[in-house]
Amino acid sequence: MASIQQTPQGPVLVLKESALQQKGRDAQQNNIQAAKLVADLVRSSLGPRGLDKMLVDSLGDVTITNDGATILKEIDVQHPAAKMMVEVSKTLDNEVGDGTSSAVIFCGELLSKAEELLKKDVHSSVIVEGYQEASEKTLEILSEIAMKIKPDDRNSLLKIAKTSMESKLISNDGDDLSKIVVDTILKITTKKIDKYTVDLDNIKVEKKAGASIAETELIKGIVLDKEIIHSGMPTKIEKAKIALVNTALEVEKTEMSAEIRINDPTQMQMFLEEENRMLKSMVDKIHDVGTNVLLCQKGIDDISQHYLAKHGILAVRRIKESDMTKLEKATGGRMITNLDDLSEKDLGTAEVVQQKKIESDKWVFIEGCRNPLSVSILIRGGSQRVVDEVDRSMHDALMVVKDVIEKPEIVAGGGSPEAYIAAQLKEWADNFHGRKQLAIKKYAEALEVIPLTIAENAGMDPIDTMVSLRAKQSQGKKWTGIDARKTTISDMLAIDIVEPVAVKEQIIKSATETANMIIRIDDVIAISGTTGGAAGGAPPMG
Repeated sequence: MASIQQTPQGPVLVLKESALQQKGRDAQQNNIQAAKLVADLVRSSLGPRGLDKMLVDSLGDVTITNDGATILKEIDVQHPAAKMMVEVSKTLDNEVGDGTSSAVIFCGELLSKAEELLKKDVHSSVIVEGYQEASEKTLEILSEIAMKIKPDDRNSLLKIAKTSMESKLISNDGDDLSKIVVDTILKITTKKIDKYTVDLDNIKVEKKAGASIAETELIKGIVLDKEIIHSGMPTKIEKAKIALVNTALEVEKTEMSAEIRINDPTQMQMFLEEENRMLKSMVDKIHDVGTNVLLCQKGIDDISQHYLAKHGILAVRRIKESDMTKLEKATGGRMITNLDDLSEKDLGTAEVVQQKKIESDKWVFIEGCRNPLSVSILIRGGSQRVVDEVDRSMHDALMVVKDVIEKPEIVAGGGSPEAYIAAQLKEWADNFHGRKQLAIKKYAEALEVIPLTIAENAGMDPIDTMVSLRAKQSQGKKWTGIDARKTTISDMLAIDIVEPVAVKEQIIKSATETANMIIRIDDVIAISGTTGGAAGGAPPMG
């Protein structure tokens, strides 16, 4: 037991009897091995020819995807070092939305190269230092080769969205879907002086299986997965004047428990009539300001429904608060909490509000809003699995277009920037003396794992491909990358494969920081709880 130290006075017990400790090379080896296994999991899913994974959870639900973040989120990773790799993909997904597989693969390769150096007795601190300096130089070269674009240049944004979808299941429908993605983002982009900002919370995504992916559409307004509450109401209203109400159209119950004593049938009649009169006055107030569509966050009483139907008002109730906020932005209306405050200027507008049948459900569409700051995307697909994967792919595309609008710089894709930077780094490493030079050169080799993996997944010969890629780039063709679709090497810029610099930067930062953190660990102490086993506290280290 590593927790017992033998001294002349006898054994000294520092840790619990059940504690497990791994020291030095063993600990490093174990952590690196676990992290590399995680990288191998997503490796075959990189690039346009990457393959999908089928994930089955404990309930038997199936997810089919090649999105790195989704794969790692769905599998229940136990090893502490492997969990750090999952963190990398989560961070990337939240920050920039794409490049999750690349980051994990690159981090795994950095650790693999570090392992080679550790076997040659290069100290961990030297490796960490070399990696750190190499990553700073990488970011520097990246900003030098980046191409600036106009944030509202629709053509460039379409290329970005299409590249993001190129490696997904939906690549065949990429042209139509990238138009939807770019139009959606441009609708909700706000400009302050020279800075553009995009809030993806202003996009409502609704999914429904049935029909084909090509029938996915952008709605300049909001889709509500609710139906109209009363059969007597109109199902379609043009030139809609919309009241957004955050109060119930019901007779309020008293705060405390109260009882009403009635000793005469006429009093009962008066009580019911008074209730009716109160509800009628509420509905009349809504009608008098010119409302023909009522969207309510709370409940609507049966009697209120009757009066609303008599006035020809279309009403929907129990709408989520987040949807009400989006409706405010889309229709230009103001949410009212007290009906006495409702006036004509609080009403939102839309070209048409109608109930449509989507498969077996009835949904309400609020369409044709004048300047909608909030919009909806209705995703369709052959089955629920397809719809879910389209949703994930659209999310990635929306994120990368947002990244480019907020930081309008791009580079070519297909592994070309990584291969170019690797060659530059190898030359730059010659300025260093001692073992740090080895670490920088290994960092450059690790960068080449991105084009190498794209080539491998496309069924190309990795060695021949990398040799001819380096040869082309050394002739000054820096945007030469791997065209996995045609399994050749070509100018990626010419075939419109472009990626945001923001994503590349985040990949380099996240992967380097995580790799350095794992390399620095030389001692793992796992204290298991009283119940024993992993459940008690200590994660298994094997």
